[in-house]
Amino acid sequence: MDFVAGAIGGVCGVAVGYPLDTVKVKIQTEPKYRGIWHCVWDTYRQERVRGFYRGLSLPVCTVSLVSSVSFGTYRHCLAHICRFRYGSPDAKPAKPDITLSGFASGLVRVFLTSPTEVAKVRLQTQTQTQQRRPSASWPSAAPPMCPAPPARSAPRPKYRGPLHCLATVAREEGLRGLYKGSSALLFRDGHSFATYFLSYTILCEQLTPAGHSRPDVLGVLVAGGCAGVLAWAVATPMDVIKSRLQADGQGQRRYRGLLHCVVTSVREEGPRVLFKGLTLNCCRAFPVNMVVFVAYEAVLGLIRGLST
Repeated sequence: MDFVAGAIGGVCGVAVGYPLDTVKVKIQTEPKYRGIWHCVWDTYRQERVRGFYRGLSLPVCTVSLVSSVSFGTYRHCLAHICRFRYGSPDAKPAKPDITLSGFASGLVRVFLTSPTEVAKVRLQTQTQTQQRRPSASWPSAAPPMCPAPPARSAPRPKYRGPLHCLATVAREEGLRGLYKGSSALLFRDGHSFATYFLSYTILCEQLTPAGHSRPDVLGVLVAGGCAGVLAWAVATPMDVIKSRLQADGQGQRRYRGLLHCVVTSVREEGPRVLFKGLTLNCCRAFPVNMVVFVAYEAVLGLIRGLST
């Protein structure tokens, strides 16, 4: 039940949050952007609406599997801990049990998400400039006897899509290229998913009306949104490093590894660089995780209703 509900919740979440995720990745990897609105405007000016959805097809295809594994691993790990500690998988877990299960969920998903994250980041940071055509009514600056040289065509993007990106990275950088930044991803997802599930559980307990076992829809919305914000607050520093490591490889490589990326980024841009995109992450996390948990709880309730 948890695998199915997690899959549906994940798809709903990615549909809501992907455009802001693109802006977040660009801000974290490209120092030229002065802020969120500058990045939004520049992306729209160069690539229109399509620029916000670059690399979307791969996350949509894989997020159901990844989200399913995340929620399923969390529930199964929690059930095993409760069986081991309290003798029953249905016993009420303690806060450390929830934290450990959430941490395990974050670690497991890294092995599935790393290649798709590499493709997503490479496609999101790949800018395709729009070629401007000169107006036919505007007089040419060149003399009539000296024809103007033919205009150069806009450079074609290196990656034509998610699958082409994965194949190109694997061919040029090997299997290690597909798991570039996975060390930062491990640090990011382990701690953030522990925070995610723990904060959701605590908030649900606080928002459950007296005499009820679960919160109402509004309570799930608030708990899910706040859990997402807290998780991304914890995850953002390693998310910045992860994005930089995964984007590195387009042209000359700058970073030798996780520690070198952290030191170089902080030395060149100051400690604030580790919190680039934090505001955007939190703004995106609230609506996305509201949708994720409402869909997750609704599907769980529906399956339980049909099975009884």
